[in-house]
Amino acid sequence: MKNVLEIDSVQFGWGESLILSNVYLKSETGRVTGVLGRNGCGKSTLFKLIFGDIRTSKKSVRINGNILFGDYLNPAELRMLPQFNFLPKHLKVTSVFRDFCVDYNEFCSIFNEFYSYTDSKICHLSGGDVRIIEIYLILKSNSQFCILDEPFSHLSPINTSVFVDLIRNEKTKKGIIISDHMCKYVVDVSDDLYLVEDAAVLRVEDLSRLVKYGVDM
Repeated sequence: MKNVLEIDSVQFGWGESLILSNVYLKSETGRVTGVLGRNGCGKSTLFKLIFGDIRTSKKSVRINGNILFGDYLNPAELRMLPQFNFLPKHLKVTSVFRDFCVDYNEFCSIFNEFYSYTDSKICHLSGGDVRIIEIYLILKSNSQFCILDEPFSHLSPINTSVFVDLIRNEKTKKGIIISDHMCKYVVDVSDDLYLVEDAAVLRVEDLSRLVKYGVDM
């Protein structure tokens, strides 16, 4: 079944500063939706509005045409990778995989170095290793949609390529929304692109518009 997520009718700002006003974004099963824009333009705010971390009456978020109201967070519908580490430091690595219902051995078959962390707690891992786990958990969890905010930060080029392949595989099961300052990877992995500029979120039809964002087309 194809699932569709849409957000529009947004009016949001802090004080007198307008952050987002002319917004339309769509994500659907089988497609990766990339969101580009300069630092501070409102990409993370957009994601938090979709996810429900920021509440406002001036937005419409819908899954399959059903409007999501209030504290609607449902991991079966939507999961989000924030820019910061979110896993509780006191938990064991294997415990978080059980909590997310994700196969740890399958993960280790891709990232072999994690076999040695079976009995380790999150607090004993480096920030980069924790990030690898977090990205994988959000991607592989059973949900209709996932949002990835800066997933490639602090990753090596090799691991970034691994996750690009994983994103391409996982999109057959869910809609994926992604943003990262490494624009080239976002463009390469995305089926649809949106640009956040001057408080608007607009579909990118002409890739030449992205040149000023440092994307080598």
